[in-house]
Amino acid sequence: MAGFTGFPIAGLDFYEDLEADNSKTFWAARKQTYDEAVRAPMAALTAELAEEFGQAKIFRPYRDVRFSADKTPYKTHQGAVSGTAPGVGWYVQIGAGGLFVAGGCYLMSPTALATLRATIDDEVRGAELEQILASTVAAGFTIGGDKLKTKPKGYSVDHPRIELLRHKTLTAHRDFGAPDWLDTPATVDEVRRAWTDLRPLVEWFTAVFEGLTEPTR
Repeated sequence: MAGFTGFPIAGLDFYEDLEADNSKTFWAARKQTYDEAVRAPMAALTAELAEEFGQAKIFRPYRDVRFSADKTPYKTHQGAVSGTAPGVGWYVQIGAGGLFVAGGCYLMSPTALATLRATIDDEVRGAELEQILASTVAAGFTIGGDKLKTKPKGYSVDHPRIELLRHKTLTAHRDFGAPDWLDTPATVDEVRRAWTDLRPLVEWFTAVFEGLTEPTR
């Protein structure tokens, strides 16, 4: 595999056009662009990061439309995840809007969610997470994830970490857009730096879910 040289702007243009014409006809006509300007650079990027963050999974470009009202066949971005535990890891994505990176806990089984909430409830471990999130925000990331609108069952609305307890997933992300360095080898350094900043959060979740082997769904 050739070394990573950047994400070509042709890849962003490909996704902009795909958003306008998400059809099998368009895909067939432009598949070579996808292979060369999207998938190959993503494979090269994750290969360069594998020694530090583990082997990444590159997601398939096809949408699962079996249970969706939206029957468009293709995803409008290319993502890859380097997992450390069920539903936990680092994420990188390229699309029409540019580069997006994230990390944290993005999918949980009921058992994992109960384990997470019990850990957040703990005075020591919950405070650790609060400190990690504060440092992550200070480093330029945005905290996200799916949340309950009300309190989770079994916890008081007055709990000091009630906002964290409402989370069903919990991630931190940064949207880089399309900076001048995106189509250069410097991109790997930027992703490496971002993932390093996210390491305390990813490792906290990894420790929480250590030993859980059940499927995430």
